[in-house]
Amino acid sequence: MTDVKLAKAYEKMADEKLTPTIFYTQNMFIKGEALSKENIRVSTWLRTVAMPDFVHIFNAQLLVFGAGAVQSATYQELLVPTPQILAYHMLPPAKDAVDYDEAEPNRKMEPCTLLVGTFRMNGHVRMASQFDLCKNLEVNRSSFMSIYEVEISNPALPNMGVIHVPMMLIRPNTVAFGLRTS
Repeated sequence: MTDVKLAKAYEKMADEKLTPTIFYTQNMFIKGEALSKENIRVSTWLRTVAMPDFVHIFNAQLLVFGAGAVQSATYQELLVPTPQILAYHMLPPAKDAVDYDEAEPNRKMEPCTLLVGTFRMNGHVRMASQFDLCKNLEVNRSSFMSIYEVEISNPALPNMGVIHVPMMLIRPNTVAFGLRTS
């Protein structure tokens, strides 16, 4: 019989940090501490050239949605392929300043509802004042875009309540956008 050697736990380097973050995939809700370089602004990280191929998450708590009941799991470390991430945000109360200049002229906040997996996210898209949401999505070529003043809920998990975040990133080509009036 051969001895099985367990993998050594990852040791955070001096130039790295852990940030409490929530990630959404098509069938998972992942809450944990995302590992990034110290100088990275986590709230916009996956929109930058520093975007990793895999997001390394510590103390991961998962809810997995499938055909049956919601399953839960925990992992000391979890590696999630970045292309599977549909949306993410820092875990409140952690937050960064918003990523735009509030005094910028000719911009507006357009209310919308995002359907991300089994989650409903009511928020606002910041765009040119002459655009509507359809035109904004048509010209947007970013892999991730910012959504502001977001309320997140899940009809399948009424006990979860509502999560309020000032900003999150979503992958616009993987979510459905519902138009609302406020």
